[in-house]
Amino acid sequence: MSISRPAADHQRPLSVLIVDDDFRVAGLHSDIVAETPGCAVAGTARSADEALAAAGQTGVPVDLALVDLYLPDRPGLELLHALPCDTFVLSAAAEGRTVRTALAAGALAYLIKPFAPDALAARLRGYVRYRQLTGAETLDQEALDDALAALRGAGAGGRRAATAAHTVTRELVLGAVQDAAGPLSAGEVAALVGVSRATAQRYLADMVSRGLLRMRLRYGAAGRPEQEYRAP
Repeated sequence: MSISRPAADHQRPLSVLIVDDDFRVAGLHSDIVAETPGCAVAGTARSADEALAAAGQTGVPVDLALVDLYLPDRPGLELLHALPCDTFVLSAAAEGRTVRTALAAGALAYLIKPFAPDALAARLRGYVRYRQLTGAETLDQEALDDALAALRGAGAGGRRAATAAHTVTRELVLGAVQDAAGPLSAGEVAALVGVSRATAQRYLADMVSRGLLRMRLRYGAAGRPEQEYRAP
């Protein structure tokens, strides 16, 4: 666990804790936070227990935690309830039920990995604006609507960046299958492209539905059959 101490006065940047067991991913997210005006890195945590310890330290206020749902000691969904700060979820978990549960637990935003760096930067800028707008003693409806809209990001620029990232990932997944000597499973595609199995599965299923790929079941000696994919 790594902790840094933000400024203590009322004008201090909003402190952001990064919770991810992959130190490389945590480092990338830390860089984005550090480059976002109005934000500062409060620290990094590689487990739920480390995150709770960091958020509870006297003199190290945490305003926002960026939480991966796949943590080594307990589910990230449990951590959302336990953290005494605002939360964003940054996770490869894309199941509708998981997303709904995270939002019901209080997550202000949910970004499905992989996402473009600009997508996170836009949400962080929106969070800074949200905190500015909700910092007043009382709010009128217009200010409240603006604050909630700010949480959705910085508009078209962020959406274009996210769309570009999805396009690149889709082309990488498609190319991996087309270039392979034989059919590949979602796990094999994930390893070739460098994304999670869930992410590869999502892109593969979409391309099957569009007719870009074919899917069939691979039967082994024992256990459940595995889906494998090939070019038409």
